[in-house]
Amino acid sequence: MRRSASILPLECTDVCYQTNGRTLLENVNFRLEHGKRTVVLGANGAGKSLLLRIVHGLLRPSRGSLRWRGPGAGQDHPPLSRESIPKDAQLRFQAMVFQRPVMMRRSVRANILYPLTLHGLSKHDANERADVALDLANLSEHAERPATLLSGGEQQRLAMARAWVLRPELLLLDEPAANLDPAATKQLEEMILSMHDEGVKIVMSTHDIAQAKRLAGEILFLHRGKMVEQSDAELFFHRPKTQQGQNFLSDQPDP
Repeated sequence: MRRSASILPLECTDVCYQTNGRTLLENVNFRLEHGKRTVVLGANGAGKSLLLRIVHGLLRPSRGSLRWRGPGAGQDHPPLSRESIPKDAQLRFQAMVFQRPVMMRRSVRANILYPLTLHGLSKHDANERADVALDLANLSEHAERPATLLSGGEQQRLAMARAWVLRPELLLLDEPAANLDPAATKQLEEMILSMHDEGVKIVMSTHDIAQAKRLAGEILFLHRGKMVEQSDAELFFHRPKTQQGQNFLSDQPDP
């Protein structure tokens, strides 16, 4: 359920990122709104993970701005301070899950409870939320197992449940299925669809065209650090506007 105070849309304007004399992102422009699942698509090294880290606030752009609506509206990156969020509101506005999740050396349930206790929920409320998250991730039967003993796919679903339990409005997923087998990937994608149905804005990076076709409502296509296309997914996959997009979909060498 979407909160009344929204941070979306996000306007990303002329964002650049440079390090050690190299430009890794150059003049990236896009707008994120509620509704469609957004897939950031591109070859390895295109800048997908870097862009998600900038949106999440882990890195600051060298130039350009990210501007959010809602609390913090009109302010440049970062969009919100934690102190600006009412204690009775949903707890976090955005969260990120990485390609290789970090598991705490605790049980599966304790991994989910930890962020809730940090945010001051009562034991009763935290356990209720944890039960819902475990069910969403199809991990209820593993609740008391050490998280480090889960399979790779189970750990990734746990990481997503741990992020989702704080009710983010925006969930950033950095190639979440990159290291998973087809069966684990299918379970993960079902979880992503369920989160979307719950009202979470999904922004996910991938280089997997087939996965993007299954999940994307819109495409942000990155090519060598530049945002080449922002398009409805169906239009992109049938009629990409650029030669780079056509080459990527047909797996031809870049010009």
